Amino acid sequence: MSLSMHWPRTLASRLSLIFLIGLILAQALSFGAQYYERYESSKNTMLGNLETDVSTSIAILDRLPANERAGWLQQLQRANYGYLLSDGEKGTPMDLDMAEAPMAMASIKDAIGQDYPMTFTDIPGPKKHFQVHLTLSDGSPLTIDVRPSMVPLSPWLPIVLLGQLALMLACTWLAVRIAIRPLSRLAEAVDTLDPNTHPVLLDEKGPTEVAHAARAFNAMQARIAAYLKERMQLLAAISHDLQTPITRMKLRAEFMDDSAEKDKLWNDLGEMEHLVREGVAYARSIHGSTEESRRTDLDSFLDSLVFDYQDMGKEVQLNGKSATVIDTRPHALRRVLVNLTDNALKFAGSAELLVEKQADGSVSVKVMDRGPGIAEEELAQVMQPFYRVENSRNRSTGGTGLGLAIAQQLALAIGGSLTLSNREGGGLCAQLKLPARSA
Repeated sequence: MSLSMHWPRTLASRLSLIFLIGLILAQALSFGAQYYERYESSKNTMLGNLETDVSTSIAILDRLPANERAGWLQQLQRANYGYLLSDGEKGTPMDLDMAEAPMAMASIKDAIGQDYPMTFTDIPGPKKHFQVHLTLSDGSPLTIDVRPSMVPLSPWLPIVLLGQLALMLACTWLAVRIAIRPLSRLAEAVDTLDPNTHPVLLDEKGPTEVAHAARAFNAMQARIAAYLKERMQLLAAISHDLQTPITRMKLRAEFMDDSAEKDKLWNDLGEMEHLVREGVAYARSIHGSTEESRRTDLDSFLDSLVFDYQDMGKEVQLNGKSATVIDTRPHALRRVLVNLTDNALKFAGSAELLVEKQADGSVSVKVMDRGPGIAEEELAQVMQPFYRVENSRNRSTGGTGLGLAIAQQLALAIGGSLTLSNREGGGLCAQLKLPARSA
């Protein structure tokens, strides 16, 4: 398994991991250095005390009468060593030249070695220790039983270490939050960047790098708005300039004698005019609109749309209720549903609208028909501009290949989504999902 598979994916987790590892290593190094210095200092102090205490204790025992020495052993007893008025235990002889010889041996040797010849033995057992054997001036045996131990740790040290760890975690969390917050705001601004709405400017305060990124983003929004405005002005100018010669050509065609050529010319001019209007409509759907969002009762909105079709004698039905008020652009929403309904009427002769409220609070509006449908492999392609399904959506039906593309772009502009699917039993289902708010 490669190491890269374990590397966190988010920037926050990566920064947290780097900070924590660095702080823990630095803390471990600092603790190790302090512990080593404390160990050396304590060791030297203990060995110095050992030399003084042993030399004093041996001097006291040597000067006491033999029958009084046992009474002093308890007073001379220490945590790591004590005295025995006997030859001690049998063990393995030890020498100062041995690599594993305890440091206390040298200290005891330095303290009393010149006055009292001594030998050292290593005593095996659950807890290894060694003994020093010597003879007092009156010939009585004396054994020093030494039990070496590590320098004890202070009882408050674990609490301090836990406190330091908690402090490191808090500092890491704060540092990562401060570092990630500007990126999160920038990501949210990019996600909500919508040419159809007024730009939301980022706060240009903070660290130099953050302020620079905010200024760059705000400048980018201004440039995008300027480019879109310029493009829309260009499209409007082209549309206006094309409409004028097309209208003149239509007027001239009116004065032509009736013939097949006149009918063809008239149809071509009508198709050109329709293409110009649809092309500008598609461009506007991509680059947005100045229409403001309004709270709209969806049921009333759909009733009005369906009644308009029924008044024109179209077979359009509405089923279901949502009892929902949505915040949307009504003209854009109407254009989406009109394009979908017109497609259903064109290729099936009738349309059925079904509105449903979803469990997540969104609203689904389905426009269904019983027409020829679309091949599964072409369902995604028909959303592309100027794409027409050859067996149904061709020039003879008056299609430009922009109706569904416009509907999709406008659906995205109002915060919804548009999907196509074939119905069981034949026909097409166009589903528009809209975010909703209860009234």
